[in-house]
Amino acid sequence: MSEKYDRLCEQVIQLDPMIRFAGIANSKGELVSGGQKDSIDQILSTDEMKMSIHYALQKRDLYTNLAYRIGHERSAITEYDKVSLISIPINSNDLFMISTEPRADYLKIIDYVHSTLESLKDPK
Repeated sequence: MSEKYDRLCEQVIQLDPMIRFAGIANSKGELVSGGQKDSIDQILSTDEMKMSIHYALQKRDLYTNLAYRIGHERSAITEYDKVSLISIPINSNDLFMISTEPRADYLKIIDYVHSTLESLKDPK
């Protein structure tokens, strides 16, 4: 799945010039695929990036507790002054994370990721 994840991250980075970062983190908080777009300045240090991943995983776990009432989380968007963060659960272990410039077209990005992830699923 690693190759597919690498390809997905690269496709997402190329999707929109406002995308800064696309990566996939596992449940341990490790970045297993993807990275930052080459042409931009990094805002977070490596340790701060690890914290950001940890916080995104915590939020996913919190919303999982309500899934029996409101359904499963499909995506989350957090807007900051300098960036916006999008997280999309892939499965119970992996979380797709995207950083964009503020006010990017989130729905276009989220729809693209969902449709691409759907096409990557193994036929049953």
